[in-house]
Amino acid sequence: MGDEIAVDADPADDRDESPNERYDRNWNELLQEFRVLQTGTQILAGFLLTLPFQQRFTELSRLDHTLYLVLVILAAVITLLALAPVTMHRLLFRQKAKKQLVQTSSIILIICLAAASLLFVGIVLFIFDFVISPEAGFWAAGVVLVLAVIIWAVAPPLLRAARRRSAD
Repeated sequence: MGDEIAVDADPADDRDESPNERYDRNWNELLQEFRVLQTGTQILAGFLLTLPFQQRFTELSRLDHTLYLVLVILAAVITLLALAPVTMHRLLFRQKAKKQLVQTSSIILIICLAAASLLFVGIVLFIFDFVISPEAGFWAAGVVLVLAVIIWAVAPPLLRAARRRSAD
């Protein structure tokens, strides 16, 4: 254990930290990201859960009812998945599993963020479909989907390329 503390986790990153310090830092960063995700998801889930109690809910088409239920399930799954790292942390507390906890939580966060993107697309589809028309719903959801694709597929390679250029 003493040897592990004396070794820099990644000398190339300009941080003087041991592997344990690095896992602690990564864990804290993950928790912050989960907090942001969880707040937004819980607000959306709360919004969705109130809809059946509104008078106009009965005006929804069968397709809209189905979309609504899919969105509720998706919001519930995201909320539960976002709680998983905290649950695992509590169950693995003091068992020297921080590395595995950080790695697993990172994967869970990516899954949650991808699912949240789908949730946002679906909610936009649902609202525009009901308020304006099904066509407006598909167009608005398409715009949000394109933005999500840019965030997920276009921006990361551009940022990596910019980082490489600035490092040269």
